[in-house]
Amino acid sequence: MTATDMKTMMLMIFSFTHFIALAQIDSITHVTDTNSTSILDETCGFNLPNIAKFNIKRDKSSAQQFMIPAVFIGYGIATQFVAPLKELDRSLHRNLGQSIHHRITLDDYLQYAPAVNVYALDLLGVKAKHSFGDRTLLMASAYLLTATVVQTMKHAIGIKRPDGSNTKSFPSGHTATAFVGAHLLFKEYGNQNPWIGIGGYLAATTTGALRMVNKKHWFSDVVAGAGIGIMSVEIACLLLPKMHQLFGNNGKVKQLVVLPSIAKNQYVLSLSYKW
Repeated sequence: MTATDMKTMMLMIFSFTHFIALAQIDSITHVTDTNSTSILDETCGFNLPNIAKFNIKRDKSSAQQFMIPAVFIGYGIATQFVAPLKELDRSLHRNLGQSIHHRITLDDYLQYAPAVNVYALDLLGVKAKHSFGDRTLLMASAYLLTATVVQTMKHAIGIKRPDGSNTKSFPSGHTATAFVGAHLLFKEYGNQNPWIGIGGYLAATTTGALRMVNKKHWFSDVVAGAGIGIMSVEIACLLLPKMHQLFGNNGKVKQLVVLPSIAKNQYVLSLSYKW
C-alpha cells in the first residue's frame, strides 16, 4: 500500500467514525440544573453520570434513533440510480488500494471484535447496561435481522463486486456485522465510557475500509451496511420488551446458548434456548 493509499484510507476511517460518534453523542444534551436526574431509556438508552448530568432526548416516535441509519441505507440505494454518486464509488475504487496485490484478511476477523467486547468488558469488571441474557437476546435478534436484510438485498439487487467475482456486492455484510457489534457496544457501555463505543465504531469502520481496499465492496456498499447494522440494533432494542413477554421471565434466560460458526462463504448463528 502506498503512502497516498494509506492516507486516503485513514482519512475515510477517521471521518466516518467521527461522524457516527458525534451523531450518537448528539442525542445527549447537557442539563445545567444539578438537581435534575438522568433519564434511563426503557430499552437501550443510557446516561452518563460520571461525566456530567445528562438527559436523553426522548422522541415518542423513536424517529431520532433511526435517522442516521436510514440516511446511510438511503445513500447506498440512491447510489445505484444517481450518476454522480456512482462515479464517486468508481473514483474511490480507482484511488484506494490500487497498489495492493494480496488480500488483507484482517476484515474477516475484525468484524467480530466489537461483538466479542460486548461480553469481554463485562467479564473484566466493566458493568454493562443489560444482563447477559438481555445482551444475548439483543445481539441474536440484531444479527438475525441484519443477515435477513443483507442477504435479501444482495440477491435482489445484484451489484457486481469491484473485483468482478460475483454480483453480491450490495450491501456489505462484513460492515453490517461489525456495526451490529459496535452499536450494541455503545449502547451497553456508553454509561461507563463513551470511548468504548467509539473504539467499536472505529473497528467497524476499519472493517468497511478494508473491504474496499480488498476490492470486495464499493463505498456505497459499506455505507449501506453500516446503516443496516445500526438500524438492526435499534429495532432489536424496541423489540426487547416484547421478547421479555415472549420468554416470560423479564430477560432472565435460564439457559441460552449462541453458537456462531464460519465455513467457506457461509456464516451461521445458532441459538438454543431452554425454558
